[in-house]
Amino acid sequence: MEIEKVAKLIIENFPRDHKEKDPFKVLITTVLSQRSKDENTEIAAENLFNKYKTPFELSKAKEEDIYELIKPAGLYRQKAKRIIEISKIIVEKYSGIVPDSLEELLKLPGVGRKTANIVLYVSFSKSALAVDTHVHRISNRLGWVNTKTPEETEFKLMEILPKNLWGPINGSMVEFGKKVCKPVSPNCKICPISKYCKWEGKR
Repeated sequence: MEIEKVAKLIIENFPRDHKEKDPFKVLITTVLSQRSKDENTEIAAENLFNKYKTPFELSKAKEEDIYELIKPAGLYRQKAKRIIEISKIIVEKYSGIVPDSLEELLKLPGVGRKTANIVLYVSFSKSALAVDTHVHRISNRLGWVNTKTPEETEFKLMEILPKNLWGPINGSMVEFGKKVCKPVSPNCKICPISKYCKWEGKR
């Protein structure tokens, strides 16, 4: 199957190592990453977790207490509100333990399918397919799907990709999308999967 072959090539050429596995830190870092560059997310997450290491500690913080810590990630007021709310719910409803099901994760404020699926794969080693703008864009460019939204892309990819590739494809496509298959001016000349690409704008 060509799609499986190409997916494996992307994963092999653009591996992404998830060093952090702690479910709470992965969850909060992914919330911080929304509309933020990776490097800025990393700074904000490091600032935050240097001071607040557990949901119990963060649940007692005030929103304004973490503004400066997470400001590098942008939208810091909105994200601070969500982070505190999430921490309180995890403490009060789940005894400080991040839930390991999609259904429960989606109940948390500010947690969408992408965030939930990243937590399920990275922290709980579950078959979960996280689709962000990179995965959505690249999957459409390659001709794997013809979809309008990341959620549509997620369900289509689940039909055509084997489960063992669901988790790894997100991180690898993010790296691929940042380095080669960029939103504007993709570098097709150095693309290792160029010959499999169906994109009309391909040079």
